[in-house]
Amino acid sequence: MEIVFLMMMASVSVALVFLILFIIGAKNGQFDEDESPAIRMLKDNKLKEE
Repeated sequence: MEIVFLMMMASVSVALVFLILFIIGAKNGQFDEDESPAIRMLKDNKLKEE
């Protein structure tokens, strides 16, 4: 029965670490880009004048 509590504590600890890393990344602007480069490439149809 002790192993169940140990595994629960370990999984909650790992989840909290990932949550903290996600919050830090969101505050630093890691997820702010609205369009991916692949979609941006398709919308870029400007011809270069020589």
